[in-house]
Amino acid sequence: MDGVSSLWVTVHGHNHPKITAAIKDQAERIAHSTMLGLANVPASYLAWRLVQIAPDGLKMVFFSDNGSTAVEIALKMACHYRKLSQNPAERRRTGFISFHNAYHGDTLGSVSVGGIDLFHGVFRDLIFRAEFAEYPNYYRQGPPLDRQSYLKHCLDSLEKLMERLWERTTALIIEPLVQGAGGMITAEPGFLSGVRALCNRYGVLLIADEVATGFGRTGKMFACEHEDVSPDFLCLSKALTGGYLPMAATLTTEKVYQRFLGSEQKPVVFYHGHSYTGNQLAAAAALANLDIFQEEQVIKAIQPRISLFRKALQDKVAPLEAVGEVRQCGFMVGIELAADRTTAKSFDPALKMGRRVIFQARKRGVIIRPLGDVVVLMPHLSFSEEELLKLVEVTAESIRAACEELKT
Repeated sequence: MDGVSSLWVTVHGHNHPKITAAIKDQAERIAHSTMLGLANVPASYLAWRLVQIAPDGLKMVFFSDNGSTAVEIALKMACHYRKLSQNPAERRRTGFISFHNAYHGDTLGSVSVGGIDLFHGVFRDLIFRAEFAEYPNYYRQGPPLDRQSYLKHCLDSLEKLMERLWERTTALIIEPLVQGAGGMITAEPGFLSGVRALCNRYGVLLIADEVATGFGRTGKMFACEHEDVSPDFLCLSKALTGGYLPMAATLTTEKVYQRFLGSEQKPVVFYHGHSYTGNQLAAAAALANLDIFQEEQVIKAIQPRISLFRKALQDKVAPLEAVGEVRQCGFMVGIELAADRTTAKSFDPALKMGRRVIFQARKRGVIIRPLGDVVVLMPHLSFSEEELLKLVEVTAESIRAACEELKT
């Protein structure tokens, strides 16, 4: 049982007949042709379909091939947008704000706005400098403040940073609602909309990295919808093709697009491209993926299963002695293991507790994944109630077995 959607990409299960048929049909026409000076029907239609379902204001689509490049494009485009301004003060706005524990990919630009030293520290000499704010997680950082006070504290801290840096900041980048690779950190409700309001106040562009959270993972098509937020850039990949083929898209606004139009006398070129941009096979898979969402009313259908999943986790996993916190947003779950749940004391890293748990799960026929001592569950949206309950039961059994293993 694939309990992590093959690193968060598979949406409707493996070997969905509709997606398989769409790829086969497209392969019998043409597999790929460049988009350098050309277009193709599947990619053009996919761009239109994405604009229909994206948050308001996102009207333009730039294709690439993976999540890192989707982010890389947003960063470069935001910086280039400022450089094209007629205002000298705006042209100086080239910096970025990100968040501690953020992960946005492995290319050098996306690493620059990454906040996890384990992944990014060794490359610090190669990357540009970004400023980092606190991403709220009450379990790790909150007490003795109450939750509402803690949310205000995080937004106040971000505003102080913006007050100091806004004149040289082009954009802020955020993983909406959930920091994925950082440990499935779920933000306090209201934080995302608060960030959008601060970006508006200080004229900072907002980049929403929904590579992990997009396409139903949080219970809505996009995480931004939970708080009615429209970003200036939306980065998509992973589940875009239903988990079949590499593809990514960076969406932006008409306002950003207009600045890149230039003229015959003064042409403007956004120098970024990929050989497989707008690949027809991937676009065909993505279109079939969107068809399934629409025809099977996937977002509506998963709501009762999200509730069932939450209750099972609270009943079976949360009470375990080695579990400090269960974080859930839709089908995205992080189970934080703790040596002492009352003090949130972590296990000794040398014990590799997260790895012990996932190896126990494999003995029971289930694939799950650790992020340090956070056990990640991210089932396909097609999981039945019975499959969700089995996933939770095996996870609970595996945590208990790992604890027993330590005693021996």
